[in-house]
Amino acid sequence: MNEQKLPSVAYFSMEYGLHSDFKMYAGGLGILAGDYIKGAKDINAPIIPIGLKWKQGYTDQKIDANGNPYDSYHNYVYDFLEDTGVKVTVKVRKTDVVCKVWKTDYFGNSTLYLLDTDIPENNDAWITGQLYGWFGEERIAQEIVLGIGGVKAMRALGIPIDVYHFNEGHAALAAIELIREKMSGGSTFEEAWKATREEVVFTTHTPIKEGNETHPLDRLEYMSAFNGLTRDQMERIGGEPFNMTVAGLRLSRISNAVAQLHADTANKMWKEVAGRSDIIGITNAIHTPTWVDERMTQAYEQNGDLWAVHKEIKGELIDFIKERSGISLNADNLLIGFSRRAAPYKRSDLIFSQPEIIEPYLESGKIQIVFSGKAHPLDDNGKKIVSNLVAMMKKYPKSVVFLENYDMTIGAQLTRGSDIWLNNPRRPLEASGTSGMKAAMNGVLNCSILDGWWPEACLDGENGWQIGDGFETTDFEVLDKHDSDALYDTLLNRVLPTYYENREQWVQMMKKSIETTRTEFATKRMLDEYYNRMYIKN
Repeated sequence: MNEQKLPSVAYFSMEYGLHSDFKMYAGGLGILAGDYIKGAKDINAPIIPIGLKWKQGYTDQKIDANGNPYDSYHNYVYDFLEDTGVKVTVKVRKTDVVCKVWKTDYFGNSTLYLLDTDIPENNDAWITGQLYGWFGEERIAQEIVLGIGGVKAMRALGIPIDVYHFNEGHAALAAIELIREKMSGGSTFEEAWKATREEVVFTTHTPIKEGNETHPLDRLEYMSAFNGLTRDQMERIGGEPFNMTVAGLRLSRISNAVAQLHADTANKMWKEVAGRSDIIGITNAIHTPTWVDERMTQAYEQNGDLWAVHKEIKGELIDFIKERSGISLNADNLLIGFSRRAAPYKRSDLIFSQPEIIEPYLESGKIQIVFSGKAHPLDDNGKKIVSNLVAMMKKYPKSVVFLENYDMTIGAQLTRGSDIWLNNPRRPLEASGTSGMKAAMNGVLNCSILDGWWPEACLDGENGWQIGDGFETTDFEVLDKHDSDALYDTLLNRVLPTYYENREQWVQMMKKSIETTRTEFATKRMLDEYYNRMYIKN
């Protein structure tokens, strides 16, 4: 990083994954944000993160007696949050909503500022109730608090900001507030938009169309999200319906995708958007101290016995699985880890797609698989995926496990103690996928479709395995059959023989996996790139 004084960056994110007990995250977006602000603290980078203090956070998703997921919510109280003494006001449905500002650096993170509407002054106290809960109006209200409230909080706290970084489209209304500020100082809309663009950078995530949020302009207007702008001005920024990602792309001087392949995908996906910023690729990374077992790091650095350490950690995972599920797995047999959000494109159950091929290995226990993942509370298709995985656990009770209520604790256990990390999304729909990085640095070998971050890291047969050949088609039936065949070929003809017959090669691959990922996919490299390529104007 340059030696000059670094610009201060206000980092806006709807969720932050800092610890399992701090229910401020839902999935990968939040885990990235949490790792980002821990990494920033490690190098004293002037990153000022802003989010919402969720009263209930994301769903606790349990499995009922019939094997189906159901959602439950709890009110949480956190004694490590500090009251800043600051309150700011935003308009929601033409009514003043007061937002109290809390802060915390409790988890070794840059001081995180959280806005909270659950205070006596508000009738709309539940705006910050559930992360991604409820429907369109509530979501807009949350985005008003995050974006408009976040900028006002920085002003009220007296924190000078050079760059505003929006982690996903949820924060786009922060730029509307920046434009409003400039217009109230006498600038025209065009001048204010142009000047605001110079201050804003934007990260786009999911290449799934449905994952890029839109709102009808009528609804935004009703919710007071125009914030002083006209309907025509809002339409010019985000279209009709108003697309939060399109708005982010038009309100920023530069944007980034979260892997190199994702940059290609995103540029194709948004090529028709007039007046958008360029999209470059800055690959995600992980906060090593959070996710990598110290024993494995030590064994690697001291040229110790990686296999002995791995066996110890795998034993702890097997104990953890027994405690959570009652199922005893065999420590000597191959253990596959797979934990992800339950979304159709991730194809959690692809390994079961040709039962006549895989069944003998599951029956004998030669292949054991541990799954975990949550479906969005309103996603019935995602819930069917979870139900199907639970059904497979009942069908193969000695070799298939589903751990309910996926969280950071489960994620850490699986990425440390599995033998291989399986990832089989429909390419190119995986934006990045940081769980594979965690596995790789723990010596857990990736076995993955060439999607997300893996094309940048994969040395096939040396530090893990690629599944297939990067084949893409929009005909999902053809793609799924192609990838299913490739998965079985890789697993049965390459992974299994190495695991059971060539321990020396397996350990060599573990070593190579750690060596090739521990620096390249750690937060320091990612932060350096954000500063040098996005925050510092060249």
